[in-house]
Amino acid sequence: MKFKIIAVGKIKKTWINAGINEYLKRMPQLDIVEIKDAGKEKELSKILSLVKKNDKLIFLSETGKSLTSLEFASFIKQELLQPLVFVIGGPEGLSEQVNNYAYQVLSLSKMTFPHEMARLFLVEQLYRAHTIIQNKNYHK
Repeated sequence: MKFKIIAVGKIKKTWINAGINEYLKRMPQLDIVEIKDAGKEKELSKILSLVKKNDKLIFLSETGKSLTSLEFASFIKQELLQPLVFVIGGPEGLSEQVNNYAYQVLSLSKMTFPHEMARLFLVEQLYRAHTIIQNKNYHK
């Protein structure tokens, strides 16, 4: 199970970075690529330049589909044959054109979070999904 996150901007808060790094230790199969905050259209162009033909792009947006942790784990399990690439936009969000490229648009919550927090939440949920699929106790 390999995952990639493409995220706009750098993590500036040390406590968020510490949380992300803790989950990265537990999930070495997760790769995070940061791109420069450069406006929605330039960011989308850069994101698309980083994906491969078989990658399934999953954009995160508050308007996306909401899943429970168990539903998210089930989704991940069904998609294991092709690489999943999750995309988190910057402070301005993502270009409206993402729907043209998205395999799926998911929401972490109907609430809006800073993009740094969204990255921490996504990393934790990927770890949680990984443990659910492996039938480990983390989810309980």
